[in-house]
Amino acid sequence: QAQLVESGGGSAQAGGSLRLSCVASEYSDGRYCVAWFREVPGKGRERVAAIYLAYGWTYYDESVKGRFTISRDSAKNTVDLQMSSLKPEDSAMYYCALELVPDAKYCRGKYVRSTEYTHWGQGTRVTVSS
Repeated sequence: QAQLVESGGGSAQAGGSLRLSCVASEYSDGRYCVAWFREVPGKGRERVAAIYLAYGWTYYDESVKGRFTISRDSAKNTVDLQMSSLKPEDSAMYYCALELVPDAKYCRGKYVRSTEYTHWGQGTRVTVSS
């Protein structure tokens, strides 16, 4: 069973940048959808970005498009989230999630929901001050 460990959270000023990293214990460039979710108290987990490892195709929520970049490093078994032009509303716990999916359209569509994922990291906190 894949284990995920996030790192890289912390504090930043609005307009600044942070880079989150997710290391997967079992990793292959196969039919996996790896996603970054964020959660604030009182709200459910929302997906901000995902990558379909077989092709490297990426998907973003409108709220972060153009500011966040998800990428993979196969040599390091990591999926990173580069966050730039940070806003206070980006403050949240960020979680990495992974799931085997039938093909890319599932990573784009159905697997936008947190309930579809069974493999999760422990989370890393991001705080953005104005």
